[in-house]
Amino acid sequence: MHNNLTVIYRDDDLVAVHKPAGVKVHRAARDGRQGRSALEMLRDALGQWVYPVHRLDQPTSGVLLFALNRHTASALAAAFARRQVLKTYLAVVRGYLEPGGEIDYPLVGDAYRPKAGQVPKSARTTYQRLATVALDRPVGRYSTCRYTLVQLQPLTGRMHQIRRHLHHISHPVIGDTTYGDGRHNLFFRTHFGCHRLLLAAVALETVHPRTGRRWCVRAPLEASFAAIVRQLGWLKASSVVVSGRTGQQDAQIG
Repeated sequence: MHNNLTVIYRDDDLVAVHKPAGVKVHRAARDGRQGRSALEMLRDALGQWVYPVHRLDQPTSGVLLFALNRHTASALAAAFARRQVLKTYLAVVRGYLEPGGEIDYPLVGDAYRPKAGQVPKSARTTYQRLATVALDRPVGRYSTCRYTLVQLQPLTGRMHQIRRHLHHISHPVIGDTTYGDGRHNLFFRTHFGCHRLLLAAVALETVHPRTGRRWCVRAPLEASFAAIVRQLGWLKASSVVVSGRTGQQDAQIG
């Protein structure tokens, strides 16, 4: 898995990159010198300070947005806080998901270290089924296995929200070692060579802080994700979601 970023949009106020799976947004002090963060790679490549305005889980790939000045950072942070940013994800999940719906299930803020007496907060995620497949392979006690390609839009921003919500409705994301199904994760590693979380942020839409116009940036699926989608026969279904122009295409940042 490479540790390169690709700039998919840039102007005087903000820059959007495609973050590979396995790269952290920024490095905490406890991480030591293990790996460079997206923030560090982008800052060094542009030769200027950049401001992260939202997060992606380390194993999730896709659109990651940075501001290039304090004013833009403040405006974007406010937009995220007011839920004025529409984020679209693709995921491969276990089982046949319903055609569409909303998961409304409150979550505590810290999935790893919930504090005593912590009250769950409202958490809502909408989803739309894009494609399904049944494979004639035994997994666990079943003679066949079923999977769904799903588009998701979190309406709130809780920690690991999509992964926890899909786990809650018994359709965990393939490759999720925290909330997923180990038997199906092993099946994908063995039969597809998949060693990643099959969750990607493919689009982000909001109001541009300077122009006041609606602005959308899209990212293609990372090669490792696209390979799985191709093998499952879902390439056409996924391309509808991630198609569309987003601005200039720059070189990779290593």
